[in-house]
Amino acid sequence: MSDTLRPAMRRALGAVSVLALAVSGPVAISSLASAAPVPASASIFASGGDLASPEKKEIAMQIVSSAENSSLDWKAQYSYIEDIGDGRGYTAGIIGFCSGTGDMLELVERYTNSVPDNPLAKYLPALRKVDGTDSHEGLGSGFENAWREAAGREDFQAAQNSERDRVYFDPAVNQAKSDGLGALGQFIYYDAIVMHGPGTSQDSFGGIRSAALQQAKPPAQGGDETAYLKAFLDARRVVMKQEEAHADTSRIDTAQLVWLNDGNLDLHTPLKWAVYGDPYEIN
Repeated sequence: MSDTLRPAMRRALGAVSVLALAVSGPVAISSLASAAPVPASASIFASGGDLASPEKKEIAMQIVSSAENSSLDWKAQYSYIEDIGDGRGYTAGIIGFCSGTGDMLELVERYTNSVPDNPLAKYLPALRKVDGTDSHEGLGSGFENAWREAAGREDFQAAQNSERDRVYFDPAVNQAKSDGLGALGQFIYYDAIVMHGPGTSQDSFGGIRSAALQQAKPPAQGGDETAYLKAFLDARRVVMKQEEAHADTSRIDTAQLVWLNDGNLDLHTPLKWAVYGDPYEIN
């Protein structure tokens, strides 16, 4: 799998090793994750659509997987694990949980609390030790094999789904609904929080949103939805270009911006896009 998954990230890194970034853990930096969900009927002021609906959520998972794994088959990524050389240690699973950024540790802790007898439980001390670094100390091939073994179990797949929703999907969708955004805007927020993480620093989702708010108002504040989303994508593009591993902005330029310019604020199908030069389509 390591030869075929996340080729986009590997191409972006090239032969250069990217320095480790100081990325805070989700619990420490995400105030959105604990926010109460906002009813869609009360919060989507401009366009329609709810990314949390089963059909739209499936589409969102496929689009993110096209950028993260060069495949629409996001369910095949439960067992994915490798170090892509971006300074975040191991990257693994359906959302790219990282051993160096806290979210992988939280995933394994929560999974072990629910299922104590699991293949990953014995690696918790090592995961705590390497958190915040790119180290593999105490992990290595044994941990990689344990991850793949666990990924074959429905309980670990469910744990990955739950953590994805708790830390990334639900906070992004809830914030987008509060801002009056439809399904495309909700997806734009979700894709950003997947890559940049929650939080308020300049290079996090919260920082990108703050930069966008300085340029345009969202529909909830009386602004134009398209103008605001363009401001958000512009702000995100600036942040992406600051890190070599994310410097290719095609997931914005030849995907999200295309749909936005087409007026597809509801993210309806059919959808055609390209990421890192590779074409995709959902009918």
